[in-house]
Amino acid sequence: MEVFYGIVMFILGTILGSFYNVVGFRLPRGESIVNPPSHCPNCNTRLGASELIPILSFLFQKGKCKHCQTKISPFYAIFELLTGIFFTLAYLIYGLTPDLIIPLTFISMLVIIVVSDYNYMIISDSVLLTFGILLGFEILFVNGFNALLPSLVSAILAFFTMWAIKKFGDILFKKESMGGGDIKLMAIFGLVLGYPMTIFSIFLGSLIGLPISLILLKKNSEHIIPFGPFLAAGAIIIVLLQLDFETIKTFLGYN
Repeated sequence: MEVFYGIVMFILGTILGSFYNVVGFRLPRGESIVNPPSHCPNCNTRLGASELIPILSFLFQKGKCKHCQTKISPFYAIFELLTGIFFTLAYLIYGLTPDLIIPLTFISMLVIIVVSDYNYMIISDSVLLTFGILLGFEILFVNGFNALLPSLVSAILAFFTMWAIKKFGDILFKKESMGGGDIKLMAIFGLVLGYPMTIFSIFLGSLIGLPISLILLKKNSEHIIPFGPFLAAGAIIIVLLQLDFETIKTFLGYN
């Protein structure tokens, strides 16, 4: 049954990943996520059912619009695939239990944020607020009130820590070092990961982002690089590896 449920989670992830693409692309442009229905951005033809199958439609159509033959960005299919993989891994790690709810919701939010931040350098307040409230209720439901209060404290601490880092970066680089969305995102990280692991996620995100940023800046010194995708990568690693502060201390030899 584990294989069956794993396949179900992968399919669910790809379907939701397709929807998260829509949300991530449309919200920053101030568009409805419902109307108009999915369509080709070049010829505006409404997509049929056969053109909306996650990943497979892209492959069967050879990466082109069925109607106008305009090339379709592989970005959509890649994020459908990644969401499916993340959902499957979360199921294999947390099992089909209430504990699975929070990781799936958190991953869903991160996928939307990466899509919007990578393409528009915008992290939507409405996405953060919606998922922040949802995750708060999920923590209350899964872990109880005694777990919610420390999570809220961690969210506040994480917010002000990131705010302080931003202010230091602004002074150091003499320009805006990161957007306000990154600071608000850290509050959600604090809520889900706790304060110590939120700080570690910043470290992981920086570790991933630094070499990539240096390569991109070497090619184009004026290139503006969003930090959100790197923060999301760090958080997903923590969630899928079930890392906690004690594990990190043990790994570093402090126990």
